Amino acid sequence: MSEPLSEPLLGLDAFFAHFWRRNPVSATFAGLHSYDSVLPDWSASNLKTNAREMLTLHEELGAFATTDPWEAMDIDLARATLEIRIAEDAGSHGVRGNPALWSGEAVFGMVSLMLRRFAAADTRAEHLMRRIGAIPGFLATAESTLGNTTPASWSARAIRECEGAKLLLEDMPLWLKSEKVSDEVAERVMAAIPAATDAFAEFASWLKRRSPASESSVASGPEFFDLLLARGHQSTRARADLLADAQARFVDAKATLERTATEEYGSWAAVEERLAAAHPAADSYLASFDKTWLQCFQKAQRADVVDWPHWPVHYVHQPVWAQRAAPFLYFLHYRSPAPYDLAIAHQYFVPPVDAADPEKYFKTWNHAVIKLNHVVHHGAIGHHVQNWHAYNRAMSRIGNFAAVDCASRIAMFCGGSMAEGWACYATELMEELGFLTPLEKLSEQHSRVRFLARAIVDISLHQRTMTLDEAARFYQEQVGMPEAAAKNEATKNSMFPGTGLMYWLGMQGIIDLREELKRRQGETFSLRQFHDEFLEHGSIPVPLVARRMLELAS
Repeated sequence: MSEPLSEPLLGLDAFFAHFWRRNPVSATFAGLHSYDSVLPDWSASNLKTNAREMLTLHEELGAFATTDPWEAMDIDLARATLEIRIAEDAGSHGVRGNPALWSGEAVFGMVSLMLRRFAAADTRAEHLMRRIGAIPGFLATAESTLGNTTPASWSARAIRECEGAKLLLEDMPLWLKSEKVSDEVAERVMAAIPAATDAFAEFASWLKRRSPASESSVASGPEFFDLLLARGHQSTRARADLLADAQARFVDAKATLERTATEEYGSWAAVEERLAAAHPAADSYLASFDKTWLQCFQKAQRADVVDWPHWPVHYVHQPVWAQRAAPFLYFLHYRSPAPYDLAIAHQYFVPPVDAADPEKYFKTWNHAVIKLNHVVHHGAIGHHVQNWHAYNRAMSRIGNFAAVDCASRIAMFCGGSMAEGWACYATELMEELGFLTPLEKLSEQHSRVRFLARAIVDISLHQRTMTLDEAARFYQEQVGMPEAAAKNEATKNSMFPGTGLMYWLGMQGIIDLREELKRRQGETFSLRQFHDEFLEHGSIPVPLVARRMLELAS
């Protein structure tokens, strides 16, 4: 007797089934493990199949009836995601044009299995062996799927990631030993490595041999950018309006920074020197992260500004197996926990002190950087608290996981303005609460300048009113970035349109929403209630959350 046919998946269930099957490495990072042994199929023929599937899903979701407002919202976000992915896959900023998406997916297909102990070591190592074994075919497919030319800056990033992959594979025995993988399984993993190493080397060599595309091709064009703005960020503001607003705020923010720095310390350069000189001693270095985290937690708790449940972060040195490769890769210090196999405590990776030049190292990893970036913005009230609310409180199924860090970017574009907007806002909030020193306040003011600069470059670059070289010079001359950092920032902006905007768009959206609700509610306004209700939406676009909260308040 034949087995009964299973019911077809409908609505969001059908969308999620497609999404995770198409993005197996992202599924691993999210804590869904049905596809841990495979890499995505980005062959030209399968991209056509995927496009047809996405068009069908888009149509079916549009016809799906629901009376649940959260489900209706998620369906629209799913349809928006499909629209963006279809356009990206057909254009130059997706896998047909961006070689770093390929190198990143291949590398982090491995790393996603190495970072977290979500299963027995041998089980993860078996999956790892299969993904390593899939790398030669995956990168060979890249050579047939990618267009004839690639911008030199994009190729350079992919080539650098191939160098990192080589180091990661060379140090694989360190991971196998640290995880106590059995000898039999370890031998199979090691047997797959030579072919993968050769594949990364061949891919890098192939990229070097190609004629570079014109750097003007890094622009996505206004049509695609407007799709990201309206459907990804769910913003109702016109691109020109946002650009004019960011430019005006940039002028004001920079003038405030320069005036305050000059009045109080003589110059911004003098502030930078003082910030660099104030750093922890070598023997209390790691402990200073934990100490600052606890101080941040206690300050927020005393002020009662947000529900901050027990979900500790442990600051530890980067794993030995990752230390040589990490500088070449998108190896984040704080990588969001997996929403679907949560651990009680989360590890935050800090690079070991450079023994060759510890003083230079500590000037970079100074008290202000530790507090503002690695504690407040990432490991404490910023990303970490927002992630907890997204995973445990959000009624939006998309909001549960959209901002999970994956191979080269977050899982879904629509999660960006919430994730980065809240983290930037949280730093401002801690300044309001008196958690920052006068020098740290100036550092935070410089961050405001930098976030506004990103928005200006993001819009200008992709609407073709600023070139890549002009973007790098803007960062150098107007923000004070070193030349290499300015070029890297401009390149990142060019590769991932719409992402540079999300820091300011999200942060300003939260500030504006808070002020409007405070105006409406008067003395009944509660900062704690506002933050908790805001965060319970999960990782969905801030403009969408603002509209929903204002409608409920009207």
